[in-house]
Amino acid sequence: MTDLFAPYELKALTLKNRVVMPPMCQYAVEKQDGIPTDWHFVHYVSRAVGGTGFIIVEMSGVHPDGRITNQDTGIWDDAQIPAYKQLTSAVHAHGAKIAIQLGHAGRKAVDASSPVAPSAIPFGAGYAMPKALSREEIAELITAYREAARRAVEAGFDTVELHGAHGYLIHQFHSPLSNVRSDEYGQDPILFGEQVVEAVREVLPAEMPLIMRVSAKEYVEGGYDEIYALEFCRRYKEAGVDMFHVSSGGEGPIGSNGGPGAGPAYQVKLAEYIRSGLQVPVIAVGRLESYEEAQAVISEAKAELVAVGRGMLSDPYWVLHAAEALGGIDSAAVPKPYERGIWKLK
Repeated sequence: MTDLFAPYELKALTLKNRVVMPPMCQYAVEKQDGIPTDWHFVHYVSRAVGGTGFIIVEMSGVHPDGRITNQDTGIWDDAQIPAYKQLTSAVHAHGAKIAIQLGHAGRKAVDASSPVAPSAIPFGAGYAMPKALSREEIAELITAYREAARRAVEAGFDTVELHGAHGYLIHQFHSPLSNVRSDEYGQDPILFGEQVVEAVREVLPAEMPLIMRVSAKEYVEGGYDEIYALEFCRRYKEAGVDMFHVSSGGEGPIGSNGGPGAGPAYQVKLAEYIRSGLQVPVIAVGRLESYEEAQAVISEAKAELVAVGRGMLSDPYWVLHAAEALGGIDSAAVPKPYERGIWKLK
């Protein structure tokens, strides 16, 4: 029986355990230049010290106006690479692997001077009317994703994750709630995401896996269900995605912020559905801060990896404490400076 602390391999990505710190925006770039700061360094490296196998840096804009807010990280300029290099090197020094989530907020970019979207439909009350992207602008954004991925490789990230969930730009294209175009990007709403995947795949090393976060279900009238999600995930897999990080919601409420039945492990069944339907590895996410719940997802073969968000915001040493609670920590997993702590060793 595989457990939470078993190693995992996907192409050239080798993880020491099955625990993922998912991307969670910190809104902490005070200079608004997209460059990660000391806050980000401490935030991510402390989770590596705490035993996390795989860390995914928060959604980082592929364009200045693609950030949710101007306080978010970005990777649209080569000048941003050195700070990320420092971060990846430190995370690697503590035995973890690290990815970066590439994204564009589209119509949900609240600080953008002129937000853009597939169609001129605002997200909701308090959001600006977005400009519908022209074909030329779509091509420029696809290039922006590719160039961001190139920078990520140069910065030492072990892989990248594309944000195709939670109502951001790729999701906006493949959702019937936000894409009413009459051109090829409306007739085939999966086309934009597919072309982004293909463009990013061009600059990744062949053995570097590509991950994509998707919302497998929308929680509003007229939204899509998991059957449609399986269809677009199949297209994205064929274009080059190796693993899906399965979430839900976003073109209405994100599931964890008001979706029906948003209790512990509420999205795991969606991850299982994508996994079994496509025979593809998945990351399960959603209220998995319980050690026992996270362990069960792996031991019952519902997903290859589990992402623990809120639990890791509360506890940088969640992985060590999980090992302690589930049978004891291997002494080699405890950093030497912390050996005098009160740990339940095997």
